[in-house]
Formats: sequence, C-alpha cells, structure tokens
Amino acid sequence: METPPSSARSTRPEITLAVCRGTCRLLRQAGYSVLLELPLPDGRRADVMAISANGELTIVEVKSSIEDWRVDQKWSDYLAWCDQLFFAVPIDFPQELIAQEVGLIVADAYGGEILRRPSRHPVAAARRKALLIDCARLASERLARLNDPDFADFT
Repeated sequence: METPPSSARSTRPEITLAVCRGTCRLLRQAGYSVLLELPLPDGRRADVMAISANGELTIVEVKSSIEDWRVDQKWSDYLAWCDQLFFAVPIDFPQELIAQEVGLIVADAYGGEILRRPSRHPVAAARRKALLIDCARLASERLARLNDPDFADFT
C-alpha cells in the first residue's frame, strides 16, 4: 500500500487520506502514474507526484483544512519541480484560499474533479531527467519492500 501524505498528520487525517485517494484515482483515470510522498531535492516532499505518458510532471498538494493550508505556505517552492501544480481539497474547503495560478482539484475517497487547471511551466530537461530517475528508483524500492519485507533500505 502507498504511504499516505505527511499532511495526514493534520487535524483531519481521515479527510486527508480520502482526498489523496480520490485525487490518485482521478489522475490514474486520466492516464498518469502516481507516487505518494516523493522527497524533492530541496528537502520538500510532494504529497502526490503524477507522471504522464510523455514525462510531464505534476505535483498535487493535499490540504484537508484551513489549518493544514496555513501551516504550509511555501507552496511556491514546488513550482521549480513540476510542469504544473495543483492543490487537492475536500468539497467543504474554502476554495477562494487557493491561489489562482495553481490548479484546483476537489476530491473525496471515491474520485475527484479538476475545477481549475494551472498554467504550465516546463521543467528544464536536466531537472526532468533527474526527477524521473528519482521517481523510478523510489517506485522500485517501494515495490521491492512489498515483495520482500526484509529488503534493506540503503538510502
């Protein structure tokens, strides 16, 4: 099973998990492959990294409450690591808090809907390659741990 986002430690963990699940379902239906909790080279951690068939990188940050939103105001840091950035929130989240330049997804445990698409800012080719390699390695390590619980983590 995938690791839930670190934001699940917010005051509404069940909502965070539901929004994350629905967001991942939406992205998979749209043809993306997703990884949860992707460490980024700058020390940040993307809740969801979605990769399209042509290598486009999308980060989705999951927010379950206003409090969750307020404690993480460095969202612009994510822009350097993706072609597009979305926030995924539950239906009762005050959507006007989400900056207009980022995308907006509303989701629950069963699925989601894109309410606003963000502008695209292509990642430089060298950074894209490095991130795709990081994603592939992380996915491989997680799969190895599922298949072999005694797999040593050397990272």
